[in-house]
Amino acid sequence: MTGRGVPPTPPELPERSAFVWRFMAGYLDRFVRRHMNALRLARWGVPAHVEAGTPLVVYCNHPAWWDAAILILIGDRLFPDRACYAPFDEAMLKRYGIFRRIGAFPVDLESRRGAAQFLTASRAVLSGPGRALWITAQGRFSDTRARPLGLKGGVSRVPEIAPDALVLPLALEYAFWEERGAEAFCAFGAPMRAGDLLALPRPERLARMEAALTDTLDRLSADVIARDPARFETLVSGKRGVGGIYDSWRRLGAMLTGRRFESGHRATRQESER
Repeated sequence: MTGRGVPPTPPELPERSAFVWRFMAGYLDRFVRRHMNALRLARWGVPAHVEAGTPLVVYCNHPAWWDAAILILIGDRLFPDRACYAPFDEAMLKRYGIFRRIGAFPVDLESRRGAAQFLTASRAVLSGPGRALWITAQGRFSDTRARPLGLKGGVSRVPEIAPDALVLPLALEYAFWEERGAEAFCAFGAPMRAGDLLALPRPERLARMEAALTDTLDRLSADVIARDPARFETLVSGKRGVGGIYDSWRRLGAMLTGRRFESGHRATRQESER
């Protein structure tokens, strides 16, 4: 029991190793380059500037297994001065324990205990400067096109524990364009101040956050459908081309004819049109 006049003990900050974060960010960068064609950021979706002393909350949709890797790369590139933390399914965290070393904290998705875990750890993260809380707010895998998004109510509680925070919606999407590997796309929506959200009743607060993320997703999807790389900034560029015997044969042909070899489906199509 806390004595009179003695402040309560602050919640313990989840474990995080800066060294392991750097190792994982480097490993995932190579992994994404090897298995995807690119990670692209919409030019209109560059995140708003956040003052160094302002707590940051990023909440997003949850379309695929790739999300954890993509979020780490986005955090590493766009918020390099922030220590990133995120809730993680308790059962999955037992299987992928390395994520605990880079700021993931367990949340039991099958019981009410999970809500307390989430709020306690989130309060610790957002109580100090230079940190960011990343939340896959649907709490489950869900198709990018599904409406409504069905965000979990816990995300609307965050403004109550961090009224000074800046809240950013983040849209994620994946698609295949012209290369063998998939494209990962992301875009940030307009920032919201937690204090403004706090003025709303919880149901309206959740509805506003869901609407902001839905609008960001819809705008991102329009750019993905357009299949125009010029609409995006490339954060990570993967290995183009088919590889193996096919690209080896094309490389030999280019060498014998004095042409410059270029990998990638677009280059192959241009060659066939000559």
